[in-house]
Amino acid sequence: MAAAEPRKRRPKGQFAEEAGRAKRPRGGGGGGGRQLEAGMRGILITCNMNERKCVGEAYSLLGEYGDLLYGPEQFSDHEEQERLSGSKREEDEDDIEAALKKEVGQIRASTEQKLRRFQSVESGANNVIFIRTLGIEPENLVHHILKDMHTTKKLKTRVIRRMLPISGTCKAFLEDMKKYTETFFEPWFKAPNKGTFQIVYKARNNSHASREEVIKELAGIVSSLNPENKVDLNNPQYTIVVEIIKNVCGLSVVRDYVLFRKYNLQEVVKSNKDNTQQNPSCQAEEQNSRVVKPETEEENSKEVKQENKDQGESEAEPKGNDVLTV
Repeated sequence: MAAAEPRKRRPKGQFAEEAGRAKRPRGGGGGGGRQLEAGMRGILITCNMNERKCVGEAYSLLGEYGDLLYGPEQFSDHEEQERLSGSKREEDEDDIEAALKKEVGQIRASTEQKLRRFQSVESGANNVIFIRTLGIEPENLVHHILKDMHTTKKLKTRVIRRMLPISGTCKAFLEDMKKYTETFFEPWFKAPNKGTFQIVYKARNNSHASREEVIKELAGIVSSLNPENKVDLNNPQYTIVVEIIKNVCGLSVVRDYVLFRKYNLQEVVKSNKDNTQQNPSCQAEEQNSRVVKPETEEENSKEVKQENKDQGESEAEPKGNDVLTV
């Protein structure tokens, strides 16, 4: 009777390689295996075709300013262990079962350490990346970056176009958005707080959200928090950013939206001479938008104006998904 052939050991690190080949969700965004989902906070970034380079630029830029504002990021002991030689880690492996257990433990540790200050996830749309943030305020960080670039006129990126903070996310259904924003808007608009505002709306890969309904309902919620909150389409104190991708709605309330050229990194560094060629009123009018005025008790009709396409946004954002402003 022929002797059974000895079992062959699998090559070192093969378990980790196979885990890395696990099927990842599609849909663009240069993410690392996770998808954008309700409950996340972070920064939405648009680019022109080169998502991989965009992710690299985003990590570099956010890391630079993140360290300035929040101090250097602290890493866990697991990362130091990961830097050890692969051969040293596997010296004591006796069989496949022991190797498998060790690989699983390392994968779990790797997952834990990847919960970093900045982490790219799948956005769900082409030419759009989403950087999830932990332990920071996205709107403060992005405002600081744009303020510095606006002051120095120094362009630090090549493929990043717009950088929008996403301070909160919820399901992209009208009832979910209404319920979520009733508390989300309070820090800016609930009495005694007040301010002038506009709403900028963008939807990607989503067909069930009605832009007019969303604008109308969110504007109504802002007004209900304090009747002194007023719409200003020329130079508002606050801009409410609504970014919908598939079934996720990202929200933020930002300052200096007009001054910082709609949070466009390529435009904000242009000289004052270039900027003064267009006054704030013209900048608001040339948005790729419809203008929708919220209904009031004295006024039951709404005025809708169809504006010209914004050439500055047409390259990175597909046609047909207009930006709406209130």
